[in-house]
Amino acid sequence: MRALLTPGVAILNEPETVWAAMLDGWSAQQLARNLSLSTIVSRRRLAERFRDFAEEYLWAWTVEQVDHFFMELRALRGGSRSTVLGYQNALRMFLGYLTDPTYGWGELCWERFGTHPAQVFHEWNTARHVQDAIGEPGKRPYTRNELEDLFDCADERVVRIRRAGSKGWIPAFRIATLMKTAYAWGLRRNEVRMLDLVDLASNPQARQFNDLGIVYVRHGKAMRGSPPKRRAVLTLPEFAWAVECIEEWLTEVCPLFVAPLATMLWPGPPPSFGPVAVRVVGFQLMGALPSVVDGREVPE
Repeated sequence: MRALLTPGVAILNEPETVWAAMLDGWSAQQLARNLSLSTIVSRRRLAERFRDFAEEYLWAWTVEQVDHFFMELRALRGGSRSTVLGYQNALRMFLGYLTDPTYGWGELCWERFGTHPAQVFHEWNTARHVQDAIGEPGKRPYTRNELEDLFDCADERVVRIRRAGSKGWIPAFRIATLMKTAYAWGLRRNEVRMLDLVDLASNPQARQFNDLGIVYVRHGKAMRGSPPKRRAVLTLPEFAWAVECIEEWLTEVCPLFVAPLATMLWPGPPPSFGPVAVRVVGFQLMGALPSVVDGREVPE
């Protein structure tokens, strides 16, 4: 940044160099706010995507380009309301950083290009977050019968693969158990995938569940700039069947390929929900679930 601000210093490919320095500076500012690396990377990619769409550097961005970008996002790409809101907030913050006189980007651009960045995201051309829930009305939870069919189909898949003599029955068992765990204890995707054996504990008030009376969540959803939030989830009597599923996983499956002193609940690479999502769609095509989920029809 200091090198760029030095008067008379020649820069090779001046616009691109200044643009890259702006992105680096914004990334550093977000790191100083304790934001996660995944958030910073996704916002940087979004800024680069908008630059490619506008075919202009940000000191030449206009409100018309904003309107056309989000018109295309919604009308042609089917972007949801929450996606539009998230994109607009991120780009507004980017320009807010660049137009803050504390960082000196306006002076730099005026000296180098005869213009300066301007905020082009305003109340009249952006969405507003006016309620907590912004999901589409087509989204609905599965019924109990649909969930039972889902878990039964997952179990049948394990049996079928094992009878065929394939080692793939162990990953299939892991996916089936992981889905049941997420449902029974009400865990988010990252919360369930990051569980370890040390997160499972007994509950003095529910000794019938042995060491699965409490699930300690260490990787909960973080507040802005804060570490992951921790919480404890009690095992309910209605989900005693899920306790049996985890016990079967730990006593009959894990010992086949895991060292005795291992502390991983899901041995191997941290499970990704990509395969889980693919498997759910597969169950839909097999007839275990309805063909319309979250307001969208599953393709044949």
